[in-house]
Amino acid sequence: MTQPTEAIVLAGGLGIRLRQVVPDLPKPMAPVNGRPFLEHLLDYWMGQGIDRFVLSVGYKHEIVEQHFGSRYRSAEIDYAIEARACGTGGGLLLSLPRLRGSGTFLVMNGDTFFEVGLDAMRRFHCERQADLTVALREVKANSRYGGVGIDGQGRITTFDNRARTAGRALINGGVYLAEKAAFAGMAPESDGPVSLEEQLYARMLAAGRRLYGHLSPGRFIDIGIPEDYHRAASVLRGD
Repeated sequence: MTQPTEAIVLAGGLGIRLRQVVPDLPKPMAPVNGRPFLEHLLDYWMGQGIDRFVLSVGYKHEIVEQHFGSRYRSAEIDYAIEARACGTGGGLLLSLPRLRGSGTFLVMNGDTFFEVGLDAMRRFHCERQADLTVALREVKANSRYGGVGIDGQGRITTFDNRARTAGRALINGGVYLAEKAAFAGMAPESDGPVSLEEQLYARMLAAGRRLYGHLSPGRFIDIGIPEDYHRAASVLRGD
């Protein structure tokens, strides 16, 4: 397991729920404190040692490409462009050939900022010899996200998008450490969109891959709905 220096950013979604406030931009380009949200995301992970990003893009991808080009500050930028809607899981699989390394890499949702310490997450990942480690967040009430089930050692047992609850729950924070070899044999089973949790990760669990959850208490914001998008400015102030 290697020190990750490159990351896949899943930034190809349609962002339908956010269009009422950001009608003309792909969701990761929505402005927060005068800059695209995606800049905040890349800046944070560059500070954690990532120096190359593969942006998985689809809807209005030209806007992302024109803004970032092939470099952003000190980081190299590459693109995996969806010819059709691939879903989050399909976007990840489409991006894998764009990675230069063959070992450990980072994955993140392009509409979510989660303050995760990469060194601590990598130690956890290595100690458990994980194929995939998911950054988890504990929430007091889970009315929006699917829950993640883990056993006593932190190994993931379930991804359940129906597991809404009024009580405390663990949710997927949208940041992952993965081994490239773990995706062997995971090609899409159809031409339709592939969900990361409901299909791709579920198949990996069924195939016996070692999936673990790493709890992080850091700042978190998902800009997928207008209410949370408007909160992003305060969450990311001074990032």
